[in-house]
Amino acid sequence: MRLLGLDPGLRHTGWGVIDVSGNRLTHRADGVVHSDGKKSLPERLVQLFRQLNDVLDAQQPDEAAVEETFVNKNPASTLKLGVARGVVLLVPAERGLPVAEYSANLIKKSVVGVGHADKTQVQMMVRRLLPGCLIQSADAADALAVAICHAHHAATQRAWARTAIPAVVR
Repeated sequence: MRLLGLDPGLRHTGWGVIDVSGNRLTHRADGVVHSDGKKSLPERLVQLFRQLNDVLDAQQPDEAAVEETFVNKNPASTLKLGVARGVVLLVPAERGLPVAEYSANLIKKSVVGVGHADKTQVQMMVRRLLPGCLIQSADAADALAVAICHAHHAATQRAWARTAIPAVVR
């Protein structure tokens, strides 16, 4: 199964793709899509939309996962991030891919073991869990962490679904 992790941002949206076979994770690709800060908000959203579609065309993921937005102290920044996040959610969903969402704390806890880990700890564990991975940027590392988190949680959900006991009908 191929998973796409996305770390939304209006300026820089990180993406990372991993292949999952049983409990084995393999790095496929990672990178960042950018929008031009000199353009209007709608033009920047179009840039994100097109670049993310190019990533999906090239990588052909089976599922996607997106980091949930946290609330900044600046409401205007939070709103812009939310709009960009909407585009990030839309691109894989529009193609019919299942899209999961995870909080930053859950992602860090799943990858590092601590919900309040810093970026260097996340990057170190991503490199450890995906040997040979040369991370393009901090945003790409965060996106790979999202994909790793999804791989663990989706596998657990599938295992639970296989072992669920059907209700007895009387």
